[in-house]
Amino acid sequence: MSSPHLNLIETFPNPHPNREYEIEHTCPEFTSVCPITGQPDFATITVHYVPGATCIELKSLKLYLWAFRNEGHFYEDVTNLILDDLVAAMDPLRIEVRGVFNVRGGISSTIRAAHSRDS
Repeated sequence: MSSPHLNLIETFPNPHPNREYEIEHTCPEFTSVCPITGQPDFATITVHYVPGATCIELKSLKLYLWAFRNEGHFYEDVTNLILDDLVAAMDPLRIEVRGVFNVRGGISSTIRAAHSRDS
């Protein structure tokens, strides 16, 4: 399942498609809204992937992640939505999206969602 923000993601051709290499992007200012309380949730989202034919363009990644700011999502949902959208946009060899959500109510949470073409 993808989010309505999938169209915000832009890609460019992988400059080294014959070599496997890893790319990691970190967004320490991710925000969304708790769907129950309406309070903001703050997280660091890390995208770690081995590109296939394309790579993600960074400005579009930033705008894509910002699009979640006023939307209500559970941590598990938003992390998996981001993964699904990035897989749909790039078709990477392997990818992991990690959401490290700040403490709220005395509990912090880390959500990891991964995809591999092999599986």
